[in-house]
Amino acid sequence: MIDVFVVDDHSVVREGIKKIFQGSNKINFIGEADSSESAIKWLKKNKADVVLLDIELPDKDGLEVLKIIRMINPTLPVLIFTMHSEHPMAPRFIKSGANGYITKDSSSKELIKAICHVKTGRKYLNSITTDLILNDWKNEPDNQAHSTLSDREFTVLRLIGSGKSVGNIAEILNLSSRTVSTYRTRILNKMNLKNNAELTYYVVNNKLNTK
Repeated sequence: MIDVFVVDDHSVVREGIKKIFQGSNKINFIGEADSSESAIKWLKKNKADVVLLDIELPDKDGLEVLKIIRMINPTLPVLIFTMHSEHPMAPRFIKSGANGYITKDSSSKELIKAICHVKTGRKYLNSITTDLILNDWKNEPDNQAHSTLSDREFTVLRLIGSGKSVGNIAEILNLSSRTVSTYRTRILNKMNLKNNAELTYYVVNNKLNTK
């Protein structure tokens, strides 16, 4: 049996996953969390074979959570579970250490297959995500601007573009407001943008905004 820990802020999603696993003789629903804080606390005290991780969480960006999980357990398979089939963040998640990427509209059979796949240490990607990653590696024009950012700069970009203030971002990322402002300046310079309005337009236009 594969012990799976589920991180998703929607209880209806977690309950649905439980029912899927109950009908499988391969998967065991070992625990759940509705926030990054509770997920990290659980993972520091318990063991799982696979983590099923939503991209969007209320208290921290999914990319940040992935990086923390990697620090806690570098070899723990993490399968990204999202409603966004063509999310521009998919390539960055894979580059940052995610073992796979699957959408919430996938069949229960495919979800179980993906979990079993990443448990062996292999990558699991659907055709759409594979195309996104290949395009990213080719550095096509549509991806050039934000692909130059570091993971932390990318996270700050998304949060600013989603309407978060410098103070809000500082609290979410456990940084000082001055540090967040420094990241903002770097982002504007790297992406050749003039102000928050242009930054926000870019984020929304490229579907990078958070909840």
